[in-house]
Amino acid sequence: MKILAFEFSTSQRSVAALNLESASGLRSGEVVESLDASCGPLAMAETALHEAGLEREQIECVAIGLGPGSYTGIRSAIALAQGWHLAKKVRLVGVSSVDCIVAEAADQGLEGRVAVVIDAQRNEFYLANYELRAGRAKELQPLRLASPGEAQACATAGDLIIGPEVTRWFPAGRIVLPRAIRLAHLAAGREDCTAPADLEPIYLRITTFVKAPPPRVF
Repeated sequence: MKILAFEFSTSQRSVAALNLESASGLRSGEVVESLDASCGPLAMAETALHEAGLEREQIECVAIGLGPGSYTGIRSAIALAQGWHLAKKVRLVGVSSVDCIVAEAADQGLEGRVAVVIDAQRNEFYLANYELRAGRAKELQPLRLASPGEAQACATAGDLIIGPEVTRWFPAGRIVLPRAIRLAHLAAGREDCTAPADLEPIYLRITTFVKAPPPRVF
């Protein structure tokens, strides 16, 4: 399997290419940049592909970090994936960015109970709880919207607070960012795929629309 992954849900963008069928064994490439960097997504992809020894035409699967996080960033990653599928009919896999954060935390050697906290705006957080042991993660409570008090309760109970910018609210927390290379490995372990039209950012609030009044005729 040859996978290209886009993780744009935070202020740190990353693109990774993973070649599971290289003659020399597993081979990968990853480009990580901040939002204010001048390199565009396709240029990042070209660099990652080159590092993995791959060409665009060889990609069989495109993985996308679906957040929660930057709605604009996630949407741009989805658009890239949909465009790739339109051109090459590749398999698409959407993965929660929370899963990427937990996989990154496990790779960093973190152990014990952790609470993933992501800013949800409107004085709320996205919150999920896990236990990390020997590089493996067990979900204790699934992703949900939570109040600052609920997130603080996790810290008070002894959970390590992790996430993209948690030290803004929890100075003892640890910043852990989702990375495209973790996303690629998670996608490699998945057998399902997502239809292009069904790729959507993870957004736990009920979407409401206000219908505009009819135009006034003078």
